[in-house]
Amino acid sequence: MNDILLPFVAAILGGALRVGVPFLFVSLGECLTEKSGRINLGLEGVLVLSAMAAFGGSYLSGSPWIGVLVAAGTGALLALLHGLLCSLPRVNDVATGIALMLLGTGLAFYLGKPLIQPQATQLPALALGAWSSSPLFQSALQVNPLLPLGLLLALAMYWAFARTRWGLLVRLAGDSASATKALGYSVNGIRIAATAAGGAIAGLGGASLTLFYPGSWNEGISSGQGLIAVALVIFARWSPLRCVGAALLFGGAGAIGPALQSIGISAGYNLFAAVPYVLTLVILVISCRPGKVAAGSPGELSSTR
Repeated sequence: MNDILLPFVAAILGGALRVGVPFLFVSLGECLTEKSGRINLGLEGVLVLSAMAAFGGSYLSGSPWIGVLVAAGTGALLALLHGLLCSLPRVNDVATGIALMLLGTGLAFYLGKPLIQPQATQLPALALGAWSSSPLFQSALQVNPLLPLGLLLALAMYWAFARTRWGLLVRLAGDSASATKALGYSVNGIRIAATAAGGAIAGLGGASLTLFYPGSWNEGISSGQGLIAVALVIFARWSPLRCVGAALLFGGAGAIGPALQSIGISAGYNLFAAVPYVLTLVILVISCRPGKVAAGSPGELSSTR
């Protein structure tokens, strides 16, 4: 029994840590954006474009860390465009986000065609499994070096929302635009800054895709993770710390198919690959009921602009 259970558990654990990292960064970026009262459905385009930019930056420079910086900058610029457009009168967040998603993915596909075949320098793995005598767990715990950064970001965002003036202003802009204006602050300025910062954080998720796992660039690399992040934030009730658990849950769900293959069960592989998408639908059905506001939702998200 242990010969079957141990490889399965190790595969789920490794998958949660690998697949969950892009989910973590994109959900944290969307959490910050939505806390300010703006939704960014264009994060799918941000994720794909930043993934391409990270790969290209690493390939051209020979340094994966330069690729990470390029990804964050690319994500920030595309999200900044979203924020600026949404600050105009009579511009809808959702429609603009869809347009930016198409723009980001289109640019990535066009500019990334020369990068499909080459190999870029990858991020070095952090070996956290030295404590275990099992090669399976040692392999599973070869984690993305960006994972600790994601955990620190989640902690920093949680603390900032609760204890800092900047974090309270972001929450105020998300809960009540009129109160923010009454205190003399620019609602658009706060939302533009939060949206750009959220895009930079989401860009780190793109770097995780092409510079660690799966570690290559192709046009289908995202598989809709940017859109799933919106459901993740709802599931996490707009809490950065809960985003960590939600990302690991979705990462583990995405690893079920490969985990079953690792113990010799290949039947229904494509069916298990759909688990994250089914989970997304379940979360949205449960959380988004007509006439009911999800707990923790910023008040301005329901406003039509």
